[in-house]
Amino acid sequence: MTTSAQDTILSARGLTKRFAGFTAVNGVDLDVRRGSIHALIGPNGAGKTTCFNLLTKFLQPSSGRITFNGRDITALQPAAIARLGVVRSFQISAVFAQMTVLENVRIALQRRRGDSFDFWRPQKVLAQFDDEAMRRVEEVGLADLAHAQAGDLSYGRKRALEIATTLALEPEMMLLDEPMAGMAQEDVTRISALIRRISANRTILMVEHNLSVVADLSDRITVLARGEVLAEGSYAEVSQHPKVIEAYIGGGHE
Repeated sequence: MTTSAQDTILSARGLTKRFAGFTAVNGVDLDVRRGSIHALIGPNGAGKTTCFNLLTKFLQPSSGRITFNGRDITALQPAAIARLGVVRSFQISAVFAQMTVLENVRIALQRRRGDSFDFWRPQKVLAQFDDEAMRRVEEVGLADLAHAQAGDLSYGRKRALEIATTLALEPEMMLLDEPMAGMAQEDVTRISALIRRISANRTILMVEHNLSVVADLSDRITVLARGEVLAEGSYAEVSQHPKVIEAYIGGGHE
């Protein structure tokens, strides 16, 4: 399937990352269609995490080019692309454990609006963010836990809170790093439903090892192996691809 420049929100061409004596990502071409859920998968050592870190600018490529909405972002830093509307989550949940759910989201709102974190500012000043923060909390199904300490949440609900703080930054594109990692099935089901819900008016690129989740959620899948694109297409297409079958049987998966 080919996509027009207008349909493509994020694009990579010839994306390569070399470390000393090792090429982790080698000449990757990738197009993410606007409004889609696109998964990046592959067996152990495929280069998924490195590729993800290159796309989100936590690593600089050795060569290649990355564009977002037609703008070259190859040389930009993570904070700069976040301001453009590209925001990522991390494999390990990152919340302020001693603060409430609502306070965590409020911090993200302060950051989006360019305010300092200024925890010592008068409560009346900080409260101006509460209504919007509550809307984000409700969006991820945590309304009944808005005033609970984040550190007391279950792992799955911490991941939901992390998604709420990401949404507070109003991203046009969300990049989710193994959103189901370490979750029990009940939480997997809940977070899958959440991702589907929030994708209604956003683009999502995710690295995910849970292939049943990938099959259920993804519009398009890119399979990496040994740092290169092995196959791309729908789940039905890539799951039947002989090279994909060989790579997973031979190498296992994360």
